Amino acid sequence: MISYILALIVAGGIISIDQYTKALAVERLADSGNAQPFIKGILEFSLIKNTGGAWGILHDNTWILISVTLVVTVVIVALLLKYGPGNKLVFWAATFVLGGGIGNMIDRIFKNGAVVDFLHFEFWKTFPTFNIADCAIVVGAALMVLYFMLDSIKEYKKRKIVKKDDNEDN
Repeated sequence: MISYILALIVAGGIISIDQYTKALAVERLADSGNAQPFIKGILEFSLIKNTGGAWGILHDNTWILISVTLVVTVVIVALLLKYGPGNKLVFWAATFVLGGGIGNMIDRIFKNGAVVDFLHFEFWKTFPTFNIADCAIVVGAALMVLYFMLDSIKEYKKRKIVKKDDNEDN
């Protein structure tokens, strides 16, 4: 039970930090018109209001994006309940994706369908401008990929051992 409470606190923290930093970006960058360097050549602050998903996909299709986010949220909650804190990697991956997804959904619902993005990586010009919610989603997705890779390796080794044992029996 404590793990679920901690997951709610972490997801809530992601949502809170995301919303706070987005409000700060709108307040401080709205009038600048230009990107503000943070770490020269690496990271700059640049205000973008994105009405699409990552890389602008489904531009101006707010209700589709909200619907997809709601479905993903249900799936993530189901993953949290199914795997529970017993599988920490999946548990925390799901928690990060949940917090990030809700953070962006709040923007879509309450900010005319536009998500506020403000983190731009200068060294990768074609990479989309991000926000804290996006960062949480990427971290969660990377953890989930890591889990599936580790699980696949574990299953492969298990089958290899079983196969070896079967050959020794013959």
